[in-house]
Amino acid sequence: MTDAPPNKKPKMSYDGPDLELKCINTIRAVSADQPQAANSGHPGAPMGCAPMAHLLWNEVMKYSASDPKWINRDRFVLSNGHACALQYTMLHLTGYNLSVEDLKQFRKLGSKTPGHPESFVTAGKCRTGA
Repeated sequence: MTDAPPNKKPKMSYDGPDLELKCINTIRAVSADQPQAANSGHPGAPMGCAPMAHLLWNEVMKYSASDPKWINRDRFVLSNGHACALQYTMLHLTGYNLSVEDLKQFRKLGSKTPGHPESFVTAGKCRTGA
């Protein structure tokens, strides 16, 4: 971020590859669409955490969408349910059994994306602390 005069907003800059920024912005958009469609939930945390999630899921974590119960997988655990749309987005984008239609059912009773997730509802994730 650059210093800006008090009456002007600072311009955000990004120095990474264009594809990486597109990936991060896709995570943000998909994550924000879920609470928007449900008219319930919190888009801020998923949007703000998108760069961190992109880095973790693409460069750090070990996981297998084809074997969500793989014993040696890393776990992506969030301390609150406010960012659960981010978990659902990352599971969808990395090939877990979570479709766009499942994402559209965010926070609906009986869906794979109930909000404040539980490990027994959606494969590949742990419950949140909320």
